[in-house]
Amino acid sequence: MVEFTFHFPSGFLWGTATSSHQVEGDNTNNDWWRWEQEPGRIRDGSRSGRACDWWRNAEADFDRAAAMGQNAHRLSIEWSRIEPREGVFDDAALDRYREMLRGLRERGIEPMVTLHHFTNPLWLAEQGGWENPLTVERFERYVRHAVSALKDLCRLWCTINEPNVLAYMGWNEGKWPPGKRDFGLSMQVLRHLMRAHARAYHVIHELQPEAQVGIAHNMVIFEPAHPASPLDRVIARLHDRMFNRLVLDAMAAGREPGLFSFRILTALRGTYDFIGLNYYTRRLSAFDRRSPATLFGRTFLNPHGELSDGEYGEVFPEGLYLLLKRLARYGKPIYVTENGIPDADDDQRPRFLVRHLHAMWRAIQQNVPVRGYFHWSLVDNFEWAEGWTLRFGLIEVDPETQARRPRRSADLYAEVCRANALTSETIIRHTPELLEEMFGISIG
Repeated sequence: MVEFTFHFPSGFLWGTATSSHQVEGDNTNNDWWRWEQEPGRIRDGSRSGRACDWWRNAEADFDRAAAMGQNAHRLSIEWSRIEPREGVFDDAALDRYREMLRGLRERGIEPMVTLHHFTNPLWLAEQGGWENPLTVERFERYVRHAVSALKDLCRLWCTINEPNVLAYMGWNEGKWPPGKRDFGLSMQVLRHLMRAHARAYHVIHELQPEAQVGIAHNMVIFEPAHPASPLDRVIARLHDRMFNRLVLDAMAAGREPGLFSFRILTALRGTYDFIGLNYYTRRLSAFDRRSPATLFGRTFLNPHGELSDGEYGEVFPEGLYLLLKRLARYGKPIYVTENGIPDADDDQRPRFLVRHLHAMWRAIQQNVPVRGYFHWSLVDNFEWAEGWTLRFGLIEVDPETQARRPRRSADLYAEVCRANALTSETIIRHTPELLEEMFGISIG
């Protein structure tokens, strides 16, 4: 049989992504821990608790990542540990993060550090959190302190993870802390987040001129529910603008986020050395005159598509290709900083991986400057308001016993990482049903 190999560029980063609150355990000093204690906030009534016990023993999972051939890992540091009280910094916490970063490097794993991944110290939340414009300055102070302590061990920095998602879920949908439903307030929060990003960008380059700094930006493919409907097409474009473009326009052009905002902030313009893309799914957009609070539009999953566990999203690998092609216009390096699927029994993840990695390979062949891929996630973790109901890990975790069990997709991803390629041999071994789709051949 003819062999096929999809090679990736030399030096390509292959890794996984995690966040502090979801894996460290016992992050009792942030707004999410407090949110978990309130009845009805978490889908299954669970709590993060010990999570994956990384604060005490992240290195055991670093060993597992290294054994899988991964040469990179994206993790976040916890503001509430580093600055437990306003203006008071905990050197012991920073020492633990130094241990983690050093442990990654000793295993040949390049760290990418996210400075803010959804959680806020309690003292900050009690002062209004991201609604308060003073939070921008407080974030800058925290970033200066953290980067000064860690810069010799990290060259890749994400300032903020998914500012659009944070603003939307906390201040528009009300499903995350602080639980508000106010569109105007969500736009105010997004503006503060982007100003904080700009402050952080400049501080990092002041402290570490050679650093590479960006944002991990969640993007969704929005398509009209009825392509022949002019109103659905307008709503799809509006959803794309509000969710996808506002953050990109802020970083690239300095345009302050807002529905009708034309204000340009010079300090915000050009504040990215790379683009981090978090991609999971496609949604359909439809005009709905009954929904003025959502700008007369609604979105929903394709009822005819393949859906993941908990109907988290539609499996749509073509969307990764389309978004990478779109981001290439910005002329910056791109990292896929998150891409994954909740799949407890691992019956979808092997196909998901092969098809998304092939979509990324196609984009690279068309000169899209993708430099690395971080699968979400290395291990099962506490999935915010969904609790432990969604299992994203290549490695299964029992949060009660902390027992680990690699899923079969972990072996697939390990083969890709070690070879820096997706081969027909790997596809035959793990997803033979995709041979005809990818190569026009079948076996049997």
